[in-house]
Amino acid sequence: MICKQLNPYACHTYLISIEDSIEIAFIDPVLEHVNDYMNLIKEKGYRLTHVIDTHTHADHISGSASLKDITDCEYIMHKNSPVQCANLRIDDGFEWKLFDTIPITVIYTPGHTNDSVSLLFPDRIFTGDALFLDDGGAGRDDLPGGDSGAHWESLAKFRALPENLIVYPAHDYRNRKPSSIKQQKETNPHLKERSKEDFISYLEDLKLGPADWMKDVLNANYSCARDPKAAWIPVDTPACEVKGTLDLGVNEIQVMSIQPEVLKQKIRSNTSLILLDVREAHELNGNLGHIEGIIHIPIGSLAHRITEIENHKDREIITVCRSGARAFTAAQILTKAGFTKVSVLAGGMIGWNKHMNITGDSAFNRFFSKFGL
Repeated sequence: MICKQLNPYACHTYLISIEDSIEIAFIDPVLEHVNDYMNLIKEKGYRLTHVIDTHTHADHISGSASLKDITDCEYIMHKNSPVQCANLRIDDGFEWKLFDTIPITVIYTPGHTNDSVSLLFPDRIFTGDALFLDDGGAGRDDLPGGDSGAHWESLAKFRALPENLIVYPAHDYRNRKPSSIKQQKETNPHLKERSKEDFISYLEDLKLGPADWMKDVLNANYSCARDPKAAWIPVDTPACEVKGTLDLGVNEIQVMSIQPEVLKQKIRSNTSLILLDVREAHELNGNLGHIEGIIHIPIGSLAHRITEIENHKDREIITVCRSGARAFTAAQILTKAGFTKVSVLAGGMIGWNKHMNITGDSAFNRFFSKFGL
């Protein structure tokens, strides 16, 4: 079998063929490179028989519709896909031989989207965005159709596969190299053994919310757009990673944390302190509650709503979330934006409530308003 990655950037398109054959297939072609693909086809005398999208993409417009128009090839997607022009629908367990030679088994791997499939070949697996490489984890689950619980089940399928299979994802943003399932079990945080509840909490604490432009790209793919300008797309942004829509450099910023007992003392003595809670609105009145007097801006909106707190740039700001992960990201965003005194509540509201219960000071929250917060 011949397998080549064709694109110069992070979105990967794989050419599949066999030696001494003119028949080829593309996995996850990108619209802006269709002319390059067609030039290659003409130069080599290839005949394109199949284009396969592993899922509906949110960070680029698929080239499959255009290639189907030009070459009259088969366009394959999962049966759940809302893409209108795919003409061969597949489901979990579907098996066929590509070019009557290469055996392929379809594994339904939802989570990133509801139409995600992985393509199991004898020696490798094309995982789309259901599994990335190493610390890239996997595609985010906060896009339309995403489901963290379903993704946990998909990852369990990957863990059960033969460990010698080589993983080929639809994206890689940091020059990682395809490696085995065994290697991914050791280096990929998404493949860490954990309960479904813990996995969902892990992702809930990382999600930022999709950028608005990603929704436009999804709509362009639903309608089989043939124009590369049908949706605006920033150049080579790692948008499908969990924290991929952060500004360049944010992930590298180091921030300080503050323990609950220290925060309690600061609240009693510092009336200029700002508490910024970056959880979703429904979480504020959930089991963990919230600290009185907070400013509330969900993490997914913070970068766009940062002007609302611009006049607090020189005040001390403590960011708060459920367990600390989203608050850490919020502190990075604020620091990048020029806020000079930002730290994170260590352990988030989980740690705060635990401390309050241990110290017998659980009623403390009710009196924060006395301190001007």
